Amino acid sequence: MKFGKVEFCHFLQIIALFLCLSGMNQAELPKSRSKPYFQSGRPRTKRSWVWNQFFVLEEYMGTDPLYVGKLHSDVDKGDGSIKYILSGEGASSIFIIDENTGDIHATKRLDREEQAYYTLRAQALDRLTNKPVEPESEFVIKIQDINDNEPKFLDGPYTAGVPEMSPVGTSVVQVTATDADDPTYGNSARVVYSILQGQPYFSVEPKTGIIKTALPNMDREAKDQYLLVIQAKDMVGQNGGLSGTTSVTVTLTDVNDNPPRFPRRSYQYNVPESLPVASVVARIKAADADVGPNAEMEYKIVDGDGLGVFKISVDKDTQEGIITIQKELDFEAKTSYTLRIEAANKHVDSHFQSLGPFSDMTTVKIIVEDVDEPPVFTSRLYSMVVSEAAKVGTIIGTVAAHDPDVSNSPVRYSIDRNTDLERYFNIDANTGVITTAKSLDRETNAVHNITVLAMESQNPAQIGRGYVAITILDINDNAPEFAMEYETTVCENAQPGQVIQKISAVDKDDPPSGHQFYFSLTAEAANNHNFTLQDNKDNTASVLTRRNGFRRQEQSVFYLPIFIVDSGSPSLSSTNTLTIRVCDCDADGIAQTCNAEAYILPAGLSTGALIAILACVLTLLVLVLLIVTMRRRKKEPLIFDEERDIRENIVRYDDEGGGEEDTEAFDMAALRNLNIIRDTKTRRDVTPEIQFLSRPTFKSIPDNVIFREFIWERLKEADVDPCAPPYDSLQTYAFEGNGSVAESLSSLDSISSNSDQNYDYLSDWGPHFKRLADMYGTGPDSFYS
Repeated sequence: MKFGKVEFCHFLQIIALFLCLSGMNQAELPKSRSKPYFQSGRPRTKRSWVWNQFFVLEEYMGTDPLYVGKLHSDVDKGDGSIKYILSGEGASSIFIIDENTGDIHATKRLDREEQAYYTLRAQALDRLTNKPVEPESEFVIKIQDINDNEPKFLDGPYTAGVPEMSPVGTSVVQVTATDADDPTYGNSARVVYSILQGQPYFSVEPKTGIIKTALPNMDREAKDQYLLVIQAKDMVGQNGGLSGTTSVTVTLTDVNDNPPRFPRRSYQYNVPESLPVASVVARIKAADADVGPNAEMEYKIVDGDGLGVFKISVDKDTQEGIITIQKELDFEAKTSYTLRIEAANKHVDSHFQSLGPFSDMTTVKIIVEDVDEPPVFTSRLYSMVVSEAAKVGTIIGTVAAHDPDVSNSPVRYSIDRNTDLERYFNIDANTGVITTAKSLDRETNAVHNITVLAMESQNPAQIGRGYVAITILDINDNAPEFAMEYETTVCENAQPGQVIQKISAVDKDDPPSGHQFYFSLTAEAANNHNFTLQDNKDNTASVLTRRNGFRRQEQSVFYLPIFIVDSGSPSLSSTNTLTIRVCDCDADGIAQTCNAEAYILPAGLSTGALIAILACVLTLLVLVLLIVTMRRRKKEPLIFDEERDIRENIVRYDDEGGGEEDTEAFDMAALRNLNIIRDTKTRRDVTPEIQFLSRPTFKSIPDNVIFREFIWERLKEADVDPCAPPYDSLQTYAFEGNGSVAESLSSLDSISSNSDQNYDYLSDWGPHFKRLADMYGTGPDSFYS
């Protein structure tokens, strides 16, 4: 006989009720079992009512209170003299007791998952004295579990991965479901697992929840992701049990089970011969269905006639083979190349060697295209020499270039004048012969580096460049001279034959065998009685004294002409004068004083007198500066021409600050003198947007510009003036400029004349024009009346 879910629940409730009644009956013990005990003061018997615990079924859905059990004491004779009371967890709120009969009822629906048991205390009292007839006892009401909670996957949904091509039974992930029901009572919390979706690829162990592969050779390249639905059911999976589900997303991870393969067995690319070295010629790629490290490639050229001309490398991002040029291409030398290229996986899995080989080959043919190339010189650098004595038009050398193309177009030559700014050289446009165009000087420039341009006659845009280094050969065209400016002295106490100076010479020329100089005195100085010259034969010479007794009073300076000759062919010479001063020397021969005047000048003013004179001069200078400064500080008159410098000053008061009596918002002196530059003041109520560093001076410019600059300058001063009216005030200055032929047209000037114009209508314009009406009106209250 099979029970449905409802019938099964009713059957459990009947069993639970039977157990409760049995417990209640066991709680009532006969009085004969109790043993007496004594308390201080009077003897009495031990408690005669004992129970262990009561059971109540959870989730009771009835309308009447659920009977839990009965309390009874042997002292109770049934005459109503005893009453029963409850205290503890849930007393009165959940559990109530009939104080006359001791029956306990539950008034609320109980949930074991919220609280599994309640601890209460019971006591029997004398109804009249309200004193306990038995000691208070503690008992427990346990909530009897029913299967009212389904299993739950607390960690779901799950994600997991397993390598593709894994064998059957490979563990993927373990799922776990929990059931809140009592695991110690019945099968309410005993869970079994099953797979609802994901077969036949995966399976799950019923007791452990471990998911495993169920099919071999699952290929990631065919399908890389699976969605599984796992069910957990309590009651050991029997009918009537509750269940819960979760999803598991299983991703197949990649393994290197696919060898690389080129989509084509051969490729062909065309490249121009002018392509620079290291340029990319082509990109090829071997297809590999794997991903990540399993798809990493290595490319190499294994055969072909372009091994030294091309190379191949791998692009780590795209795994493409990049073919680049290693040497320059020349269509005229070779028109095509053939390469055999191999692609292989870097990481090969030994488990899948049977699926290999994990490499592939392809052929790449590269066609070189002809382009119009510029002329090419026979040498990258030409070295030529020419003497600096060469005359204009002397042939130095020849350069040669040719068109490397098949057409072999004629070539014309020219010199890049950026490399020959002084135009020292010329070149024949047809023959490439280089000649001198100016006289050369090796000492100015010993080597000339020029660039020669070769252009095709048919296509002048094709230009080749050749480099020529022209070395200038030296000739002896510079005479020797002193190596430096010598300062030679002779002591008054010098002895005859004493060396007073050692001299040397320099020559701008650069003879191949080096310099050799010869020193001597000139003919007119050879027989002098004061000094002589000794050639040291090492390109130096020594000046010696011939006598003693040099005195500054007699002659303080001697001039000794020295003749220097070089060893060139022909040799050149020069005469250089050595200046020798007579000096007073100390005991060590060090010159102290060489001025003859100082020796013969008698003692003059003392140091104190010189200081006093200098102080007087400085005092006079200070007085003069003070007088000049005081004169400049005198103020100049501000009004130059009262008749021609009358300007209006119309002030519009439309703000709440300052008022009509505020006449300090402007400076009439500044209006009458445009050239006065006042110090820029900074307003303290606002922050200026622009700091004016300087004030421009007015020049003779058109009047409209003068007006604009005048008003703009006054506006800027008002913005930064801390003494001006409030920030939102408006100041208008009527200024007519300087030098007007019609002179002033101001209404202030016209009011003083016999003008017939009537301004009485200003009074009708409202209070804003009251000030003007008072100034220009003809009424009795007029300002000028």
